[in-house]
Amino acid sequence: MRREIEERFGIEAFDIYGLTEVIGPGVSAECWQHNGLHVNEDHFYPEVIDPETGKRLPDGEIGELVFTCLTREALPLLRYRTRDRVALVHKACPCGRTSVRMQRVQGRTDDMLIVRGVNVFPTQIEQVLLSHPGLTSNYQIIVDRQHDQLDELEVWAEVDEALHRQGGQAIGSLQTTVAKDLQQALGLHAHVLLVDPHHLPRSEGKVKRVLDRRQLTG
Repeated sequence: MRREIEERFGIEAFDIYGLTEVIGPGVSAECWQHNGLHVNEDHFYPEVIDPETGKRLPDGEIGELVFTCLTREALPLLRYRTRDRVALVHKACPCGRTSVRMQRVQGRTDDMLIVRGVNVFPTQIEQVLLSHPGLTSNYQIIVDRQHDQLDELEVWAEVDEALHRQGGQAIGSLQTTVAKDLQQALGLHAHVLLVDPHHLPRSEGKVKRVLDRRQLTG
């Protein structure tokens, strides 16, 4: 998605991280190195913890991002749990800054799905989908369980206009490839369905990627 934005608008895109509860955009941002987001440590003290135990994790290990606000008034936050999964890096950046960097968000602790005993994060599926030319950034993950049988994982993804014009044979070939790549990445089988452009629903707010029907039928 980032590459597509840069190509279409002829710009260099930068990640900017923020939370409404903390300040909004401006907690951290990328530099020209694009190697992590520099946290504004004069205002925010970041930590990464094990989401289950609350234990602080060492540099480079992925866990749940926690912030303490150092200068906020009226509503200070102490060790606020963001639910975002990241790793922190304290090593100085080649750009010259020495502030701690947070790596790109790898998903959320509350987005994790357990499918047939396997931990699955939507970002794992997204990475596989976006690695294939011909697919757009619009997708949906469906988890279902029929008649108390094993969980079934479905992944619906939209093809772009160029692949759509190539027809069913090209789409079918890519569908098989994506299914194999997901099997390798997740360690379980997913039913992959490639659909026409603009087939999946849109949202004005945050897009709902996961539909867990087990909660509706259980």
